Amino acid sequence: MMTFDEMAVGQLLPPLQLPPISRSTLALFAGASGDHNPIHIDLDFARSAGMPDVFAHGMLSMAWLGRLLTNWVPQQRLRSFEARFVSITHLQNAVTCTGHVVEKLEVDGERRVRVSIQSANQYGESKVLGEAVIAL
Repeated sequence: MMTFDEMAVGQLLPPLQLPPISRSTLALFAGASGDHNPIHIDLDFARSAGMPDVFAHGMLSMAWLGRLLTNWVPQQRLRSFEARFVSITHLQNAVTCTGHVVEKLEVDGERRVRVSIQSANQYGESKVLGEAVIAL
């Protein structure tokens, strides 16, 4: 882990590459999160809603961004974490989470960095965009 002084704007976080999303992944996340919305696990329901198939929970993608951050720094260093869902993450999308430092700052004597984070599928289509502030 780099120190605040060693960190530079533009510094990349180690990417998080995930396997293609499967129905099993969605079922396991539904059970773990308690989010059993049928649009994510019931093909007939998804089709009746006009979708070609089920698709990933937005919070699953946000959880992966959280893992990107906590693979980089311990969780207790997170000061803020927010995300915006920009498009649907479909079955068989192989998601990669990435991030980079966009600002170095000091708040109440604590040295921090602001990072821009995103998840995208194998076609480079952004799925979730966000940012986090990390104490270093």
